[in-house]
Amino acid sequence: MAIPSTTDTILWRLHLRSSPADVYRLLTTDEGRGSFWSESTVETDCVVEFRAKNGNRWPARILEQTPPRRFVLEYGGVTTFELEDDGDGGTDLTLTNTGFEPDTRDDALPGWLNILLPLKARADFGVDLRNDDPARDWSRGYVDH
Repeated sequence: MAIPSTTDTILWRLHLRSSPADVYRLLTTDEGRGSFWSESTVETDCVVEFRAKNGNRWPARILEQTPPRRFVLEYGGVTTFELEDDGDGGTDLTLTNTGFEPDTRDDALPGWLNILLPLKARADFGVDLRNDDPARDWSRGYVDH
């Protein structure tokens, strides 16, 4: 369960065996994001265009990059990824999402799991959890976009 998410804040925590630098690279590069988040991304002038296999595209503006600790996007509100070294070579990731439209919360709360768990699978195990079928995406109820 998200802790302690409220009506105006979504908060998720995730532990990864991978280093903060490796996780940061997945979050902040086109190659990294394309390996778990969307089919591909194109970053130009601090704007990331996410491209889905079904043809959907959506922009996100980069607000802050502090390697390898913090990455902030304007993406469904303001989304902050904070990465902490766990002391054993792994990463404790905290995702905070604020400023989203209230009527989008019910999609956004579980939607972040659709990003975080594929991130963990890619970072820690080199596995792509996506189903690779444009007819079976989030809008049709599939969690393995």
